[in-house]
Amino acid sequence: MVGAGNDFIVIDAAAGLNYKKLAMKACDRTEGIGADGLLILDKSVKADYKMRIINSDGSEAEMCGNGARCIAAYIVRNKKPRKKLFTVETLAGIISATATGEVARVHLSAPTGYQADIPLTVNDRRMRVSYIDTGVPHAIVFVDGLEGIDVAGIGRVIRHHERFEPRGTNVNFVEQINERLVNARTYERGVEDETRACGTGSVAAAIVAYLKANPGVQDKKTAGMNVRTASGEILEVKFDLTKGVVSNVWLKGSAQFIAKGEYYV
Repeated sequence: MVGAGNDFIVIDAAAGLNYKKLAMKACDRTEGIGADGLLILDKSVKADYKMRIINSDGSEAEMCGNGARCIAAYIVRNKKPRKKLFTVETLAGIISATATGEVARVHLSAPTGYQADIPLTVNDRRMRVSYIDTGVPHAIVFVDGLEGIDVAGIGRVIRHHERFEPRGTNVNFVEQINERLVNARTYERGVEDETRACGTGSVAAAIVAYLKANPGVQDKKTAGMNVRTASGEILEVKFDLTKGVVSNVWLKGSAQFIAKGEYYV
């Protein structure tokens, strides 16, 4: 499946599988199927369903916004849920999701840890980045001329910067287009390269860009920002502001079915 250019192998949980080894082999783009990560749909005692996310390097991610949309569409197509809006357990908490065909919306947990204008030295150059955790950690770097940015090179240094140890961080390079739209390119932790889209990164970019563009706004229902990803798809992010605190975060975008078949473990 693919969500805004972020591609995944989606399976039902199966006893006896080593998911780390499976992800590393199956996500290999030469000797496997090829994907940014492996999504496992499992049973949950806390929610209607459970999603596990194994990156292509074998590490397990707490959350994945594009993956959550893909899981939502997969559930609707294959599990015939009784509720239109169902819950999914993740390592970042319980989220809600709904899907119609190949368009899905997910209600994410409230972001935490927002810090603006953190000074960093990267490759002997001083810069300022913002930070927010939208289920996984994200650094936001505002730039002009996004197309010319060395996302992989600079992103890798920030991702491993001591300021973000021990977890590390995803890194989003963001260019403000207008008051409703930003362009974003993301270096993803776990993939260890630029990906064509990142859902939690798009949410992080949208929230930080909105707060930066509207510094005086403390209370706002259905605030929002659209994010154009490297794939060209525009993801829609909406949220509420209450006394400056962000909540009720929704991410909307595509969740496409590409192929199904057998993989030899």
